[in-house]
Amino acid sequence: MILSDSEIKRYLSTGELSVESLGWYDILTQVGPASLDFRLGNTFKSYKRDNLTLIDPTTGVWPEHIETVVLDEKTPFILHPRQFVLGVTMEKIKVPYDLVARCEGRSSIGRLGIVIHSTAGFIDPGFEGTITLEITNINEIPVALYPGMRIGQFAFESIAGKVEVTYDKRAWSKYMGQILPEHSRINTDLN
Repeated sequence: MILSDSEIKRYLSTGELSVESLGWYDILTQVGPASLDFRLGNTFKSYKRDNLTLIDPTTGVWPEHIETVVLDEKTPFILHPRQFVLGVTMEKIKVPYDLVARCEGRSSIGRLGIVIHSTAGFIDPGFEGTITLEITNINEIPVALYPGMRIGQFAFESIAGKVEVTYDKRAWSKYMGQILPEHSRINTDLN
């Protein structure tokens, strides 16, 4: 069952759910009827196409294949048509053991042709950190993305039963505690 605004506020007030803005924003002003808006951070990572002819999931991506851009709050990131970049939320989230979160785009952003996650919209119980966004422009026109803009929302759902191994207790959790956008670590998957 998806949590309502009153339940989200209750979880935040008790500290069971922790959402800390890495900017100056008051989290409670971002609570909607059944979600909590999040903002775009100022760090972006993209794959360097000029020296990377193939991404092989078994070997991973090396730091020299990634370009990192850090912007101030007034400088937009111009996302060109068909361009893919990794972004990050301004919010650091800590999901309690009895909830999962879903990262969803805002309709106002979607109507510009911006997709903020390609497949990884699910946040496990026990996860703590910022959320890496997989941002793509499916429009035919470049779009300016500003650090601090409300770009998406978290929806929270309760879990039936007790989770045996939460994300923070699982030995192979690759993205626990992330602060910057993190590229894929699929090459570290257990077989």
